[in-house]
Amino acid sequence: MEEKIGTNLYENMEYFHSVLQVQKNFDIIYRMLSVGDKNACIYFIDGFIKDDIMEKLLEFFYSLTPEDLPETSHDLTHNYIPYVEVDMLEDRQDIITNILSGVVCLLIDGYEKCFAIDCRTYPMRSVEEPEKDKSLRGSRDGFVETVVFNTALIRRRIRSPKLTMEMLNAGTSSKSDIVLCYMSDRVDEELLSNLRSKIESLQIEALPMNQESLAEAIYRRKWYNPFPKFKYTERPDSTAASVLDGKIAMLVDNAPTAILLPVTLFDIMDEADDYYFPPITGSYLRLTRLVIAILSLILTPLWLLLVQNPQWIPDWLDFIKVADEVHVPVLLQLLILEFSIDGLKLAAVNSPQTLSTPLSVIAGIVVGEFAVKSGWFNSEAMLYMAFVAIANYTQSNFELGYALKFMRIILLILTGIWNGWGFAAGLFLSFCLICFNRTISGDSYLYPLIPLKPRVLLNRIFRKRTE
Repeated sequence: MEEKIGTNLYENMEYFHSVLQVQKNFDIIYRMLSVGDKNACIYFIDGFIKDDIMEKLLEFFYSLTPEDLPETSHDLTHNYIPYVEVDMLEDRQDIITNILSGVVCLLIDGYEKCFAIDCRTYPMRSVEEPEKDKSLRGSRDGFVETVVFNTALIRRRIRSPKLTMEMLNAGTSSKSDIVLCYMSDRVDEELLSNLRSKIESLQIEALPMNQESLAEAIYRRKWYNPFPKFKYTERPDSTAASVLDGKIAMLVDNAPTAILLPVTLFDIMDEADDYYFPPITGSYLRLTRLVIAILSLILTPLWLLLVQNPQWIPDWLDFIKVADEVHVPVLLQLLILEFSIDGLKLAAVNSPQTLSTPLSVIAGIVVGEFAVKSGWFNSEAMLYMAFVAIANYTQSNFELGYALKFMRIILLILTGIWNGWGFAAGLFLSFCLICFNRTISGDSYLYPLIPLKPRVLLNRIFRKRTE
């Protein structure tokens, strides 16, 4: 229920002083001034305003005479305040939210509305190429933590009146800004309506992890299916291309990432380099990524199956057999290496940059040479796991890489326990988790493979020339 402010300045100040705890919060600042012959007060957050603009605004307000001051707040907003982003607010909660968001709010005695002057600026890093979503050729800009700058990067690429940036809020405490970006003439209206209603009806305290908290709140997926329903990207060019393709991009303030939906498995595996090179090169990159993804899933389980059944190995593949004596079961070696690789990743992430190179060299020597000499691991197991570890980096999507890893671990365990039948069961389980998965809009996760659309499928595997 809305609670409007009154016309008495000091009553309004008493309320806002109490709610905002002005005496305790050093960064919430208020300042008394005179506008014409009327007393006034401005509230703002220290560090969120542009000093030079505030100086000019204060100079303007002090220069007003009683004759210059209009009778209504509407006239003052649109005809007198020399700034482009000025709004009139009358609800107390709206005013508090604006103040805490960094907007300068002006209260004038005798006026029934507050004047919200949006001259804020947020601390932010420079627009630079994302560390994860790098491209061999193409744009070198990337999203930052300020949503307004992110929408501008998309607007720069799509100069169409059909491009819509719809602002929503979520979180009773955080009041996080969420932008739905879409082309109004290409978007799935039913999905857009459902998505909007879910965000507006969210009953959560805050979005502590930004876009991931939002994704988990709007879609309660089955925990046992690890394959991602969303595609995350830090590239404005990829986001713009997806929006032009009819998808919805969700931008969350304080998050340098766009969430794209709905997406299929083929959408998630797409990368910007596929389109920044000629069609033949782009098609080769796509095929290479697809083949390596399949190999990263089945290579070590298939090798384990052949090691357990040496009679199945043809003569020309005799070299894949374990040459040295096996002290630790091969299955246990592969599982230990799976977890060890993740441990090394975490160590690399948390290591100081100046120490990351020497620590990597030490880890490579110890885990590589000494681990084999000590008898814990065989060189063949180390080789195949090294390929799998490198192959995971061919996928730019973290969630897809870990989904393949979880399926690979299940395949290894089932193969180690039930041999050939376990390997077949693991493949069947992996296929079912992918096949029976659905996009957030309810479509097939494997479209255009299921349902089969041959021409569309060829276009998803082999990049065609831009027409």
